[in-house]
Formats: sequence, C-alpha cells, structure tokens
Amino acid sequence: MALVWNGYGKARVRMLRLERRGDTHEIKDLTIRIRLEGAFESAYRDGDNSQITPTDTMKNTVYALARGGTGEIEEFGARLVSHFLRINPAVSAARVELSEYPWSRIPVGGKPHGSAFLRSGGENRTATVAGTRESIVIRAGIEGLVVLKSSHSGFEGFRNDLFTTLQETSDRIFATAIQSDWLYSRSGLSYGTLAQGIRRVILETFAEHDSRSVQHTLHAMGEAVLAAYDDVAEIHFSLPDKRHILVNLDPFGLRNDNEIFLPTEEPHSLFEATLRR
Repeated sequence: MALVWNGYGKARVRMLRLERRGDTHEIKDLTIRIRLEGAFESAYRDGDNSQITPTDTMKNTVYALARGGTGEIEEFGARLVSHFLRINPAVSAARVELSEYPWSRIPVGGKPHGSAFLRSGGENRTATVAGTRESIVIRAGIEGLVVLKSSHSGFEGFRNDLFTTLQETSDRIFATAIQSDWLYSRSGLSYGTLAQGIRRVILETFAEHDSRSVQHTLHAMGEAVLAAYDDVAEIHFSLPDKRHILVNLDPFGLRNDNEIFLPTEEPHSLFEATLRR
C-alpha cells in the first residue's frame, strides 16, 4: 500500500494589520490558507513528527511576517511561500491562498476620515501563490462581484428535448456573482494596479456586451482581459446564474412587460471556462 500524495496546513487564518501614519491609518483585512507538501510519509506511516512544522506555527508565521508589512496580497503570499520552503528542508512545495476584504474610509464633512472605515462592497480580492525551490506561480482574482444587466441579454436557439420547458427569450435579466482568477506570466508586477484594471475591463465588457448566453459574455470578458494585459497568461471564470423569473400577473388581470421578476438562488446554473493566450 502506497501513500501517493500528502499535504497539510492551516485554514481560515484571520489577520487584520493596522498601519498607523500619524492620524491616517491603513488596514489590511485578510483570510489565509496554507498548505505544505513534502517528505512527510513517516508522519502518516509511523507517527514520526520530526519533519512536521506544526500548523500552529504556520498561523504564528503569518502574524510574525505581517509585522514587517504585507504589501500587496500577492507579495505577502510569495513571502510566506519562500519562508516555509526555507525553514523546513522536508517541504517540497508550498501553497498560500489569500482573500482580502475591502474597507473604505467613512466620509465626514465631505472628507474621508483618517481612522474610521466602512466595509465596502461584497467582493473580495484573492491571490494564490504556489512555489517550489525552482519556481513560483502567482494567480490573482476577485470573488463575489455581483452584477446585473437588464438589457442586451437573451437566450435563444438552444437544444430542445422531451424534458425542456424553458422558453426562448431575447430580453431577460442577466445577473451573476463573478468569480475570476488569472495567471501572471511573471512576478514583480504592480499587482494592485493590475487588479483594478482587470476588474474595470471585466465590468465594462459585461455592461456593453450584446449577450446571447452566459457563455458568450464569459468568453468576451476573458478575451478583453487578455487583449488589454500582456502580463496575464490565462484567465478563469466561474459564473453562477442568478436567475430572475418573470412573474405571471395574468391571474390578476395585469400585464407584465418584463418589469416584475422573482429573484431565485436555488437551483442555479454554473458556467466555467479558462482562456489562455
């Protein structure tokens, strides 16, 4: 009997870093997941823990390294990966996943307050950094970016069989929670600026695209990002369809000219694809 793969780590490590610059403060609110792979067979087979870095140590490492600053989440992830590879020779690969929660300054008297914040938006910025002693790979992304368009969206010409009840439409609500991550072709980039730009391209394409299906718009968003940013090697999307069902008002003697809808959460369709240059 062979142990063909192993990995272990620490999940949902929460950390908020407060940086004080006089009366102006900056916060970085993160959730981090760490996984190590390597020569740990003896721990599984024999109960020998001599090569094991405790997961509690992984958690402590996050806080200790954050004391010197985090920078962008991609940079902090790379520091953590490099640390775990350096500190334990038994580790052959390290993977760090980070999610950053957005905060904005509360406006007071028309000016942003220096040390009071409001949780802004429902979306998170994400990063996944995976490395060995030979190379490091950085992916960045967004999750929970909820969008809706009320025109230029339809779904027609699809396949019908004996169980098909869905009606064709050239005018429907298209809503989804965008989850996307992309692979950078190199490191040392201005990750924050890139993430903002990629987000803008995704949103503009979603808004302007004449959508014949969710798949159609997904592909258009991916093409637009790859065309705009040479440092993005590939991009992945996962789009759950937040369906809005047209309510039948006929029993009340009323017309419904695509104005009254029932938002639904379950069941939902899910559309996924990866585009590579």
